[in-house]
Amino acid sequence: MKILILGGYGTFGSRLVRLLADTPDLTLLIAGRDGARAQALAAQMAAKATLLPLTLNRRDIADALALYHPDLVIDASGPFQDYGPDPYLVARAAIVAGAPYLDLADGADFVGGIGVLDDAAKRAGVFVLSGVSSFPVLTHAVLAHMAQDMRLGDVTIGIAPSPRAGVGTNVLRAVLGYAGADVATWRKGKPSTGIGLVDSRRATIAVPGHVPLHPLRFSLVDVPDLHLLPRALPGIDSLWVGAAMQPAILHRGLGHLALMRRWLHLPPLTALAPLAHWLLNHLAWGEHRGGLFVRAEGSRDGRPVTLSWHLLAEGDDGPFIPAMAAALVAGKMQAGQAPAAGARAGIGALTLADFAPLFAERAIFTGWRHEGAAALYPRILGPVFDTLPETLKALHRPGPRAVWSGRASITRGRGPVAGLVARLFRFPDAAADQPVTVTFTTDTEGRETWVRRFGTHAMSSTQEAGQGRQAQLIVERFGPVAVALALEWTGQRLRLIPRRWTILGLPLPRALLPRGDTYEAEIDARFHFHVEITLPLIGPVVCYQGWLQPAT
Repeated sequence: MKILILGGYGTFGSRLVRLLADTPDLTLLIAGRDGARAQALAAQMAAKATLLPLTLNRRDIADALALYHPDLVIDASGPFQDYGPDPYLVARAAIVAGAPYLDLADGADFVGGIGVLDDAAKRAGVFVLSGVSSFPVLTHAVLAHMAQDMRLGDVTIGIAPSPRAGVGTNVLRAVLGYAGADVATWRKGKPSTGIGLVDSRRATIAVPGHVPLHPLRFSLVDVPDLHLLPRALPGIDSLWVGAAMQPAILHRGLGHLALMRRWLHLPPLTALAPLAHWLLNHLAWGEHRGGLFVRAEGSRDGRPVTLSWHLLAEGDDGPFIPAMAAALVAGKMQAGQAPAAGARAGIGALTLADFAPLFAERAIFTGWRHEGAAALYPRILGPVFDTLPETLKALHRPGPRAVWSGRASITRGRGPVAGLVARLFRFPDAAADQPVTVTFTTDTEGRETWVRRFGTHAMSSTQEAGQGRQAQLIVERFGPVAVALALEWTGQRLRLIPRRWTILGLPLPRALLPRGDTYEAEIDARFHFHVEITLPLIGPVVCYQGWLQPAT
């Protein structure tokens, strides 16, 4: 099978090449105007597929198709919003050549208008799919999965690329083109508009059992979903799609520019694309992680229900996601499962299950959250809670009151400052193998109070579900100090990882967050705990570890 990838050395095209390069029966034509870049990409890869770099201007696509006779044409170049008076030049040439076509377009008008080629594609017996990327193919697959079990109502979608993912100039040019302009949305069951990069919402991407992303501000973006999904999934009352650009200061700066354009009736901000590209790729600070969420408020059996799907991508794996849908469709075609002939948007070409194998090959994790009343730890961990060992589940469903007892050993940090901090927080004195008792009480709002007794020494704290910037975290309070903890399940240990902290409600620097290896585990059918508290600039403060079993 021979695949011509136009823009094959670009931001998304190069990742598509890498996804397909391990398939030995493929020949990949890496095409674009810059033959040197195509050659460089082919030279740096140890591929099982055959890689052929090709210098090709899109206006010469018909000649290239007649010369190379590809079995599939993929347009990964863009910007699709700026293809001029003949936007479907490549798609039409593919139809004439009898070659199936798909693209990674993110332009709403481009994807929505591909149907003008439907009759020609059917006569030629080829498929022409547009928008075969995260938006709208993956998002549609998620919502279609939700719709099997609930009636969709208000839908919110947000994407947050890693600050180090590398954003292409074409993508930024497209975004700056609609910044401050009217962007289509869907409200109260009918088309509406919002202001691009100005209308904003805050959300947290949190895959159950994994450390969530920090809360992010998502701003309205113009994507095909806003036109296509309400019609493809009848019953959606409202739909809003946003993106969170990092670092946040640049995101806010672009938002202010978009608002200025709106107020002053300025022309599109596309001239700023090179500057924005430089800033985003040179001021890339923060965690090298990204994600996506899809949240739907609707009903099931006449009762209100809220369901959300979260995706978390670590390191360099996130930027592969926009190219995965195209790789999967190519794989289906190679397996003899090509989409039906005709020209249309790519929604419905893949199911959510189709993406699972590619996610599993990389550090990409997904999970569901059912919002509703539940005990504290089940609420934060979601479905992952049911996979915990029995002793951990028992301790973290204490009911109104429970008592657990066992043995513990305590070590204390050295130095007067560490000792002062330990006394302020009433941490226990150093001791070896002494009795410990923990009493849990839960109030009517789900807040838990933990009273720990090490010998005759008592230490108390409260735990509750975080809100706002501490959403999807457990907030543990020691007097005026509150530490927001993420829960990470590794398969053997439930780790508690500090993410934020405050004193009297005022945020403290993350660089000074308490650290240490803190976890829970089941060993020999007992609940085991290990708590380390280390402060930057001070060092170890306390470490206590031991085991517990139910006393009542």
